[in-house]
Amino acid sequence: MEPPRRPRLAARVELTVYHPPVLERDPRHLHPMVTRRAAGVLRPAALSTAAAEPGISPVPSSVRDALADPHWRRAMEEEYAALLANQTWDLVPPPPGGNVVTGKWIWTHKRRADGTLDRYKARWVLRGFTQRAGVDYGETFSPVVKPATVRTVISLALSRSWPVHQLDVKNAFLHGTLTEIVYCSQPASFVDPARPSMVCRLNKSLYGLKQTPRAWYSRFATFFVTLGFTEAKSDTSLFVYRHGDEMAYLLLYVDDIVLTASSQHLLQGIITSLQQEFAMKDLGVLHHFLGVTVEPRPSGLFLHQRQYTLDILERAGMTDCNPCSTPVDTQAKLSEDAGPLVDDPTAYRSLAGALQYLTFTRPDITYAVQQVCLHMHDPREPHLTALKRLLRYLRGTVDYGLLLHQSSSTELVVYTDADWAGCPDTHRSTSGYTVFLGGNLVSWSSKRQPVVSRSSAEAEYRAVANGVAEASWLR
Repeated sequence: MEPPRRPRLAARVELTVYHPPVLERDPRHLHPMVTRRAAGVLRPAALSTAAAEPGISPVPSSVRDALADPHWRRAMEEEYAALLANQTWDLVPPPPGGNVVTGKWIWTHKRRADGTLDRYKARWVLRGFTQRAGVDYGETFSPVVKPATVRTVISLALSRSWPVHQLDVKNAFLHGTLTEIVYCSQPASFVDPARPSMVCRLNKSLYGLKQTPRAWYSRFATFFVTLGFTEAKSDTSLFVYRHGDEMAYLLLYVDDIVLTASSQHLLQGIITSLQQEFAMKDLGVLHHFLGVTVEPRPSGLFLHQRQYTLDILERAGMTDCNPCSTPVDTQAKLSEDAGPLVDDPTAYRSLAGALQYLTFTRPDITYAVQQVCLHMHDPREPHLTALKRLLRYLRGTVDYGLLLHQSSSTELVVYTDADWAGCPDTHRSTSGYTVFLGGNLVSWSSKRQPVVSRSSAEAEYRAVANGVAEASWLR
């Protein structure tokens, strides 16, 4: 007897056009991203500061004003002479249908570490936004040295009693060699009278071009390889030299260089080679690098950003505020949508961003800065209160910094920690770590974990993983 047959199922499929749901804007988030240009925010600070200083010419607002002042005229003439001496361009007829990048003069006061005037500086800067992708620029990325690398190299130099010097490359971006054909206009008020209709075909890179940082880094790295240096795999802005018992480390951040070597003879030899290839100035023993002041102490070197801290307080209008003893309120949890919106979100974002760089020498504010930066997209009054509390803490600790001392040990020691479900909105945890090299604190972090941890043990393990990854990279 045959088994019964299953009835065939007929399926009717109807095809419909999918209409994605219309996304409505959350009325709680009413802070659009407004650029300074759209808001009409100009830069009067430089003018007012210079005008308040007797004997210092204010930053000009036009080429006519600059040429009328002997200080700025001299600065522009020096810049133009440097461009010609470097053979930056050749004057050619305008290319038919080609793109000619325009430019403008930029003026600024170059100041010393203590804020006093060093010199008047003028630059002919091209408007990179007038370039065309694939026509006059391609790759643009250029690496810069990591803060942890800077602290690690200085710590190693102290432990080995090596000399540490800093160098400055004059017109660094002018040394880069372009791989693309780029045309630009002649500098305003310095047009060749015999060939006024000509344009500049660039042989070297110029400030403002999108590919300029990459061109300069490639030029520098290529030359340094010929000297026997190699790029560190962990940080390509760290160059290492090894030859027998001799060693040297070089840190590159655009046009600022920190150089240390196992002997004074090797150090001077490297500096001489650099000066023969580039227009470079030896600034002597390391004292001021990337806005960080380096002061010698009996036990080592003290790194601080006192002037930068005062500038932040002045920008916030809290120079005379009452200081507090801690950077955060441990009893308060910052929620995403608690409280009304702040009146000026741009000012909040500006101050929070400025505080991030202050963590270069201030590990004590890392967690507090991380907390206020979490709400930059939609700042509210409780977030602003937390930001002001942090600024009040900085007012009372303006002289704090990071002390690196001489140590015979080069052992890496890592400490990690984490809370559990500390975020009141997402219930994600925050992990942190500190890495010590021979007793010197060289790296630290405070970061919200990317996923929710189901237990405090899981949160701790994630923090350990982050700390081990950082230690492996440093090693």
